[in-house]
Amino acid sequence: MFSIIDADILLWKSALAAETEINWGGDVWTLYADLAEAKRAFEVQVAKIEDRLKIKEHIFCLSDPDANFRKVVDPTYKSNRRGTRKPVGFRALVDWVKGNYKTFSKPTLEADDCLGILATMPTNVGQCIIVSDDKDLKTIPSKLYRPMSDEVMTIDEAAADRNFLIQCLKGDPVDGIKGIPGVGDKKAETILGSRPSWGAVEQAYVKAGLTRDDAIQQARLVRILRWSDWHEEIQEVRLWTP
Repeated sequence: MFSIIDADILLWKSALAAETEINWGGDVWTLYADLAEAKRAFEVQVAKIEDRLKIKEHIFCLSDPDANFRKVVDPTYKSNRRGTRKPVGFRALVDWVKGNYKTFSKPTLEADDCLGILATMPTNVGQCIIVSDDKDLKTIPSKLYRPMSDEVMTIDEAAADRNFLIQCLKGDPVDGIKGIPGVGDKKAETILGSRPSWGAVEQAYVKAGLTRDDAIQQARLVRILRWSDWHEEIQEVRLWTP
């Protein structure tokens, strides 16, 4: 058994923990980071995961920092995050992780997608556990450990598919994915009922004055990739299609 870890989250937390503000007086402030402290913070998080799961083998998934296929699907994707700065020393910390741990990344993909691809790769099914606090990982059929809530869960394919359809309906405001205005978890559950289907999602979009194309676009944005969504030979995404 091995774990596949969302390294983006661990890196962000570790780098932030190493930042220090200094007031030099006369309204002069500086911000610096101790990279050694950031490395220790990263190692502490990894040690906690190992202690909780009793697993020593890990793969750390990283986002492509230069390109994102979702911004081709919709140029406004994550536009609400523009201007958000990365913690001081973040890039150097990423380089350190790449040099000291087993990492996995792919062109144009986010760390979540890398987690989904690895977890559903035929040779890995049943052999690994995803480690991430991102709620989107509930759309991947796999074991999932959420460190903040200290929760271990097993998500089967039916539950993962239903969670994906819920995401299609409600979108993800954190990432600027609109979904259907006014639809949250409860309303999405009601729309899907006991027999969830893509048809129910499309109907809800049309009823809200949107289109089938809108529904497909939103689905492609919220879709966390699985092995079947990734063309390994040419290193490209197979965009989700109903």
